[in-house]
Amino acid sequence: MSPTPSPSPTPVTDSVLELAPVLPVVVVDDPADAVPLARALVAGGLRAVEVTLRTAGALDAVRAIGAEVPEAVVGAGTVVSPETVDAAVAAGARFLVSPACTETLLASMKASGVPFLPGVSTASEVLALLERGVREMKFFPAEAAGGAAYLKSLAGPLPQARFCPTGGVSPANAPAYLALPNVGCVGGSWMLPAEAVAAKDWDRVERLAREASGLR
Repeated sequence: MSPTPSPSPTPVTDSVLELAPVLPVVVVDDPADAVPLARALVAGGLRAVEVTLRTAGALDAVRAIGAEVPEAVVGAGTVVSPETVDAAVAAGARFLVSPACTETLLASMKASGVPFLPGVSTASEVLALLERGVREMKFFPAEAAGGAAYLKSLAGPLPQARFCPTGGVSPANAPAYLALPNVGCVGGSWMLPAEAVAAKDWDRVERLAREASGLR
């Protein structure tokens, strides 16, 4: 009997914002947790996984998820330089997210060949990216930078810009963001409580992910 083929990786569209209503922001301290964590998120309906490049094991986590959880779309966050762009893509990241943006970083992300969300927090930064043909962005730090009210105020003069607000987003305020016409998804880590990850309570992670995937 022929072996059952492994499932093909989930295709990535040109839009990171369309993958799920909530983009999990994952900090992986132990790369051994990466695969069960990603499987729990996917089982709960969140197939996009943003692994932040804040820990020594982050790139190993990206590699492991890409190799062993093909139904997930694994990306890299906290991308802050051309070097981190190159390292993330080499590890298998299928999208990139940055907390802010410079001309140098933007050029590198554009050249990477994968979708990306550059970070903005002001109208001027949004306009500068629109002038360069970028329409999808991360709004960070969302709550500290003005929250849903600020993004609502941008929808009138800059309707072509769409956002993933991240930073202070929770189950309580996520619906207010998601109701805005210029928000495609929100980013957060509330479905990954530190104590649940430490205890390897993947059932709890899956349950919280399922609740998050139902937000609209």
